[in-house]
Amino acid sequence: MTNMVIKRGRLEISSNKLEGTRRRRASHDDKSKARRFLIDVDETQRKILEQEDTDGDFQITINDLGPKTMSLGTADSGGYRKIDIRGTYMLSNLLQELALANDYGRKHIVLDEARLNENPVDRLSRMIRHNFWDGLTRRIDSDSLEVICPDPKNRSSQLNPRIYVPYEDKEAFDFYKKVAEVRKHMHLEVVYLPKDITAEYVKSINDYPGLLTLAMRKVKDEFGRDTYVGEPFVVPGGRFNEMYGWDSYFCALGLLEDGRIELAQSMVENFAYQIRYYGKILNANRSYYLARSQPPFLSDMALKVYERLNPEKEKENKEWLRRIFKSVIKEYWDVWMSEPRLDKKTMLSRYRPDGSGIPPETEASHFVHIIEPFAEKHKISLDAFIQSYNDGVIKEPELDEYFMHDRAVRESGHDTTYRFEKVCANLATIDLNSLLYKYEVDVAETIKNHLNGDLEDFHGVKQNPNDWLERAKLRKGRIDKYLWNEKESLYFDYDTVKEEQSTYESVTAFWALWAGCASDKQAIDMVKHSLSKFEVLGGLVSGTERSRGVISLERPNRQWDFPFGWAPHQMLTWVGLDKYGMIETARRLAYRWLFTITKGFVDFNGVVPEKFDVVSLSHKVEVEYGNVGIDFKCVPREGFGWMNASYQTGLSYLNTQMRRALGTCTLPDLLFERSMQREQVLLGVSPEEQEIARLRRRTSTIAARAYTRNGSINAAVTRISLSDGPGTNHVGHGHPFK
Repeated sequence: MTNMVIKRGRLEISSNKLEGTRRRRASHDDKSKARRFLIDVDETQRKILEQEDTDGDFQITINDLGPKTMSLGTADSGGYRKIDIRGTYMLSNLLQELALANDYGRKHIVLDEARLNENPVDRLSRMIRHNFWDGLTRRIDSDSLEVICPDPKNRSSQLNPRIYVPYEDKEAFDFYKKVAEVRKHMHLEVVYLPKDITAEYVKSINDYPGLLTLAMRKVKDEFGRDTYVGEPFVVPGGRFNEMYGWDSYFCALGLLEDGRIELAQSMVENFAYQIRYYGKILNANRSYYLARSQPPFLSDMALKVYERLNPEKEKENKEWLRRIFKSVIKEYWDVWMSEPRLDKKTMLSRYRPDGSGIPPETEASHFVHIIEPFAEKHKISLDAFIQSYNDGVIKEPELDEYFMHDRAVRESGHDTTYRFEKVCANLATIDLNSLLYKYEVDVAETIKNHLNGDLEDFHGVKQNPNDWLERAKLRKGRIDKYLWNEKESLYFDYDTVKEEQSTYESVTAFWALWAGCASDKQAIDMVKHSLSKFEVLGGLVSGTERSRGVISLERPNRQWDFPFGWAPHQMLTWVGLDKYGMIETARRLAYRWLFTITKGFVDFNGVVPEKFDVVSLSHKVEVEYGNVGIDFKCVPREGFGWMNASYQTGLSYLNTQMRRALGTCTLPDLLFERSMQREQVLLGVSPEEQEIARLRRRTSTIAARAYTRNGSINAAVTRISLSDGPGTNHVGHGHPFK
């Protein structure tokens, strides 16, 4: 009988006879060989789910109450000799391998024991590199439309797939019309966008949502005829089945770390297409996002790709970079340095997109509590009010202002947070203006260092690098004037209407270090006096608990507030600290975040979610949008885009000792206790500040212990028993906070 061996990231076929003479039990296993198990796939999967999956979610986690042990027969004994597999981690790995074998239609497999007790760091990194990126990759062309067109956010009655094509892209329009004719079963509707896309137009097609085209390249088909294939891109995952703005930047960093250079370059091409035809990098390429952008990262994204292109094609690479930076310049002026996003008084920029009406992509109940009082005021039903308000029949300036700020929150990428509640469109934020400072410096340095002083914009105007450096200098001065708070040693957003600083303490203040617009003293002061406000057991929280305020039924938690941590905040802070010579601090923070991801991966059947509660180390969050990346059966296939990237890039910050510690889920505060004390002494942190920071982390640890019932839940550290007697063997587990 032909069987499958799952070994070292690949499938191997072997011929193991199940029939025939059986040798005596335990008399023939070669103790010097790595053990392998002979497994009946369907029967073992049925048994493990029946016995161990006590909550019925097709996952084996620390929340399941099964015996957490299963006997498997060794391959060398023909299945006679049994070895017990124990612990959440090993059993969940077994379930995952069985699911993968089922994908290949295998009835029996020979499975290496090394696959079940694989170092979790190696296992997760391997799965991201070889499986997750592929699971998240999409393109828009004739072969891929049926995968990319479905939109879980579509609540309209219009269910036929629709694709919108820019007014000036005739080749794309003709191509998709032909696709619609060939694939009649799809009922694909191909629609031209108008030359001028207004907020009113975007609102008018909210009941007819559709996909927005992206870049394609001309190729030859199998018959030598010209055709087009879409430039591929990575989606975040879950319900986010389209190309997102700032998600794509962070995904690209992970792709580059894993050597997926062409895919990352294609994503840059898609952004250049968006700027050319839609006037901006879109929130995402669905019709209801046409008026919104997201945090701008294109200059750094392009440079990161350029640095990894084949050096033998230097001339071609420079032309590519020159073309992309023309798009960077267009986006800078047309989007971020134009009203309404530009505040003319401070000359700082804001998230302030055009738009009207109620965002259609949110859950049906998302705005009910906001809209109900207005419906009651007009004495009509909620649905009738929404229709009349969207149609402009009912005018409500107060509601107009609310949704102006709501659209700005979504453009910021931080939807939602009390930091931006009912004020976002008025704020010159530290994150956006740090990114634009980086744009200004990147353009100047690219012209000087990569393009031989030769770069023109789309209008043929030659660009002077000194002009761009002057813009960066002026922006840094404005950031210092309006956003820096010397007393607090932190950057704050600035309300351009009230003309005062916000008081919300946001970890995005550290984006200034990533961009390089902080002085050395500012950077040191931030680490000395402010970093401890955000650093908790599992990484960096988005904002402080004090800034978030009291939470109640009437004032529920928001996902971009305390106690939640997100990959972009971690990654940019690591780079920023490294840039200012604080690599040990960056390594510590990277370890905390990777510990959180690894712990979740080990305890919860390989889960890699959108975000974490980094205080209690939980991905099971009670917040407005829940969590993405956790709904899978048996085996994770995608993870979540920027979480995957943060893991791969984060590993590059760890030294050998840290990576080993991570593989055994060593608690961060145990690993870094002495080094943190040394850092605080070197920085001159006062005893009072040290004690406050210790109390904050202690609270975090207590919350994490409570989550795992004070460490009593079987999880985390998998160990192989050293005893190997002639009878049944045991493969065991440790406890999460050992």
